[in-house]
This record gives sequence, structure tokens and C-alpha cells, in this order.
Amino acid sequence: MNICVFLSAADLDDRYTVPAREFAELLGRGGHTLVWGGSESGLMKVVADGVQAAGGRLVGVSVDFLAAKARTNADEMVIARDLAERKALLLEKADAVVIMVGGTGTLDEATEILELKKHGKHTKPVVLLNTAGFYDGLRQQFQRMEDEGFLPLPLTDLVFFAKDGVGALAYLEESAGLQ
Repeated sequence: MNICVFLSAADLDDRYTVPAREFAELLGRGGHTLVWGGSESGLMKVVADGVQAAGGRLVGVSVDFLAAKARTNADEMVIARDLAERKALLLEKADAVVIMVGGTGTLDEATEILELKKHGKHTKPVVLLNTAGFYDGLRQQFQRMEDEGFLPLPLTDLVFFAKDGVGALAYLEESAGLQ
């Protein structure tokens, strides 16, 4: 399965890197392909290293102004013209999406993917990997949106919140009929 992972390119502490590395190893050992932003820095590097070391493939989609930070030994690397094209290519190359910890770029990617799903533009499973409770506030906001009628479909049809990588991967594999 080609699994797109949206995540930070920042250098983060063990509270985030250890679970990210564990998730990456699960992906690689499971024979999955990581589809990611292509960066060779921060958490993106941690996940790419883990997937590759565990036998998985790497498909990166970088963007023109970040091409100098792109991983040189990925199995495939595409350089998009801009962020909009990058997001479209990442979704196109993926069978499923996992949103890990990140900043405004990750939040932008997450909300666009969810908006497209809400409007039926894709049906791929989407998981928010809630490492260390990072997305607790967002989950609460989504629940309020659902409770107050802002979502045209149940929140559970839009996104699955996983507390760890094992739960995230189990949900994706079940959604794909691999379990």
C-alpha cells in the first residue's frame, strides 16, 4: 500500500521521534511505500530512514523552493512547481493518508485532504496519528463541528484518530481489506 504521510520537517524531541520511528518501521516491515514530502530533514528524515531501513520504498514529492533539501536516495522523487501541485501529487500517489505531528504546513495539508474527502473528491482512508495527544484540541474542534452541524457526514467517516502507529496501520490495512 502507498501511504502518504504528512508531517513536520522540524527537528523534534524523543516524544515525537521515537513513535515516528516505530511507525516507520511498521510501514517498512509491512512492505508499504512511504509517499511523503521528500525532505531530508527533521521528522521527515526520521520516518524516511525508518521505512527504508525496514525494507519499504520511498516516493518523495518535494517542491521547487525546497528541492535542495530533497532526499537523494529515494526510490522516486518528483519536484512540484508549488505547494498546491505537491499536495495533489501526494494524494494522487497514495492509497491512504496519515497525518502526523507538524506545523502550519502539515495542518494545511490535513485540512485540504479532509475537505476533498468531505466533498467526495477522494475516498482514501485518513488517519490523524495523535502522538502524545498532539491533536487533542483539533479532535475537540472537529467534534464540535460535527455536533453543531458543520460536517455533512459523520466525523468517523472523515478521519480516524489513532493514538499510536500500530492502531493507525491496523486501521489502514483493515480499510484496504488487508486484514
